[in-house]
This record gives sequence, C-alpha cells and structure tokens, in this order.
Amino acid sequence: MIDQIIMSMVATIAFAILFNAPKKEYVFCALNGCIGWMSYQLFLSYGASVVMASLWATLILTLVARILSAIRRSPVTIFLVTGIFTLVPGAGIYYTSYYLIMNDLAQFTAKGIETFKIAGVMVLGIVFGLALPQSWFNQLRKITHKNR
Repeated sequence: MIDQIIMSMVATIAFAILFNAPKKEYVFCALNGCIGWMSYQLFLSYGASVVMASLWATLILTLVARILSAIRRSPVTIFLVTGIFTLVPGAGIYYTSYYLIMNDLAQFTAKGIETFKIAGVMVLGIVFGLALPQSWFNQLRKITHKNR
C-alpha cells in the first residue's frame, strides 16, 4: 500500500510538471492525488464497486482541491486536474480498444461500459464537489490566515 501511495504522489507531481502547475504547488498537488488514490483504495477494500469507489474518491478529491485552492489562493484546476490523474480509467480505455481490435466484442462491450460508467461518475463527483458554495471554502481561508 505504501508503494501505491508513493507512486500516486510521484505520478501526480509528474503530471503537475507536464500541466505546468506552479512549482510552489507541487507538494499540494501530490497530496491531493495521494488522497484521491487512498480514498479509492479504501472504498475498494470495504467492498465498493470500482464505479462507486471512483465516484466517492473523485468527490473527496474535488473537495480537497477546493480546500487547497481556498487556503493556497490558487485556482482549483491546479489541484483538481493534476490530482484526478491517478483516478482516470486509462487501463479501461486501453483494454476497450484492445478488445475491439482483437474482435472480442463481448469483452469490448463489458470493458467499454465499465469505463464509460467510471468516466461518468467522475464527472458527477466533480459536479457535486463544485456545486457547494464558495463561501464555505472562503471561511477556511479566513481561518488559516488568522493563524499566520
């Protein structure tokens, strides 16, 4: 599990570099990616389906991105786009294409539907996380800047 946490952080930092995020935000991007991946693994370990684990992990990741955005006074996209990298169903997309090319239509359909569901619930997780009022997160900014 520790190796997965470290790799999720490294992958998120690599994507933050590729995405051209500010260098001062790399650690926070990595933290968000790590929290997203740990959430996903936690939900899977408690018996959630891959689709439901993706939904809850994306929602948590989006909320953490909003919290970091308010505290760090940076756009939420810096933390959200880089952090969600670990949850994107890239293997599902690959295998869907693979089964299509290999003419295994049963596997193509099954993997394609699962991948489409994961992508859909990730969108819902982001929408639900961004639907909360910004004023809630601005309160965090006030609290953290009073303590400095």
